[in-house]
Amino acid sequence: MSWRRSRRSRIVELTDRALVRLYWPVELRPAFDALFAIDDVMAEVVASSTQPALGAIRLAWWREALERLDHYPPPAEPRLQAVADHLVPCGVTGASLAALEDGYASLLDEEPDSDRIGTGGAALFAIGATLLGANDDHLSAAGRLHAFARTARRGLAAFPDDLGIDVASHRFAKALRPLTAFARLAARDAKRAPTLEPEAVPARALALLAHRLTGRIG
Repeated sequence: MSWRRSRRSRIVELTDRALVRLYWPVELRPAFDALFAIDDVMAEVVASSTQPALGAIRLAWWREALERLDHYPPPAEPRLQAVADHLVPCGVTGASLAALEDGYASLLDEEPDSDRIGTGGAALFAIGATLLGANDDHLSAAGRLHAFARTARRGLAAFPDDLGIDVASHRFAKALRPLTAFARLAARDAKRAPTLEPEAVPARALALLAHRLTGRIG
């Protein structure tokens, strides 16, 4: 009985990222973990801020702390130390990570700016592409799509009425699919918004498998 309870607990805790993580190259998983930990902490700042001005100050602290990593050793903060240990050696700068902050800062405004939110997602995907050693002209659009989905799933902002993104017919190279898999899931969310299916359900796992084989988002 205890084994069954434990097994059910693991299933409940399964997330989309846990599924996508299976596709990350094993040697790059610590780097991707460090990248998404920074993305997570900025989202947590926004979600936990009852006063926008204080939230902006907290986000600014993270932005400045990341920028300092280009010139100084990391402070005693585990996520910043992980950046220094796993991202900086891969050619990711603190300044490029700091660029993630503006999209989240927009969410503290009375009217969030969808362009800034999307730009933050494009910056996230650009860093991921650096890790994977590949690029694509459509990667920015895929990152923007992911940004809208992640903010919607976190309850921080709704999908824009007009996404202005068309990458459904594009085929991403195999090297980028461990990253663009997030955009595949985001495309499912965009079609179903404002009602979103639970994370890591079998249909989402199948969508990831299809993306791995075809490289298509739509």
